[in-house]
Amino acid sequence: MNPYIPEKLPPALDYEKLIAKVGEASTALARYDGLLQAVVNPEILLSPLTTREAVLSSKIEGTQATLDEVLEHEAGMPALEDSKKNDIQEIVNYRSALILAEKELNNRPLSNFLIRQMHMELMSGVRGANKEPGRFREIQNWIGKPGSSIEEADYVPPEPHLLQTSLDDLEKFIQQGGGDILIRSAIIHAQFEIIHPFLDGNGRIGRLLIPLFLYYKKRLKRPMFYLSEYLEKNRTEYYTRLRDISLNGNWNGWIEFYLQAVQNQGRTNARRAREIIDLHDKIRKLIRELTHSQYSAEITDGLFHKPIFRASDLLLKTQISKQTLMPILKQLIEVGVLSVIKQAKGRSPAVIKFSELLAVTEN
Repeated sequence: MNPYIPEKLPPALDYEKLIAKVGEASTALARYDGLLQAVVNPEILLSPLTTREAVLSSKIEGTQATLDEVLEHEAGMPALEDSKKNDIQEIVNYRSALILAEKELNNRPLSNFLIRQMHMELMSGVRGANKEPGRFREIQNWIGKPGSSIEEADYVPPEPHLLQTSLDDLEKFIQQGGGDILIRSAIIHAQFEIIHPFLDGNGRIGRLLIPLFLYYKKRLKRPMFYLSEYLEKNRTEYYTRLRDISLNGNWNGWIEFYLQAVQNQGRTNARRAREIIDLHDKIRKLIRELTHSQYSAEITDGLFHKPIFRASDLLLKTQISKQTLMPILKQLIEVGVLSVIKQAKGRSPAVIKFSELLAVTEN
């Protein structure tokens, strides 16, 4: 199979066939962003959703770790298998790359340089760390079944000597104005996957570009719009639609699929975010009524930031004294708001779980 030569952006599209879907997807995105606008600290309140996105985006690439396992690992509970440790670290790196990029976008544009920074963070200390993290490839790669040769490949990306031209064109398209933002985000994700500029991690970086571009173009208050749930559930069509671009130049088919993903997932994300916001209000009131503590808001935020935690994690997050916090935790365990999933032993502290939040997040 010959290496693919990407066309310059933007591609030719039949916009009339996209108008209705653009409107529906834009409405779903706007409603979700309205919820983000109303939340004082969305990075705290919706923290479990960010970790869940990292789990699902990494799952598309073959990792097997769950949301609970990632949070348990961060609370100091060891993974039982080395392979699971690697999966967890890949997920943690994905979330770190998103956080890094959001901070950088406050001071600089979304660029190839930032994409390389994200890739460096994504690949740090995990499988693929030997595949030139943070560097665009200088050798040919291909996509196919494990162990397949380039002749047996399903897809062969552009040759290395054409890579920089394609990346420069993509960067220009990202940074320029004009055109519908959602359609442009669909094009950016697909073109990045077509270029496949890294030796590993292209799928995850490509999916990170979706919320980051929407944030960069001010369609989101925070880059917290997550599509991986829909893409993972519809993985076969996801890959088929992307493949149809390189085989048949069918950009419209891909963009229609993508806009449907935004519409469906926008509604799901909004429902889940509303449920989390409602749960936050309920727990804050419960803590205040149960304990009469002046720190009910700080404790609630701490529980939502890390729904599986050690008491020391919550002490650090809230800056509340141990003498004040520990009796409150005991009361919350007694009434069933929290549960102990690992008892304290020697110097090893107990690990505590806020199950209702995780149930809402995973619903």
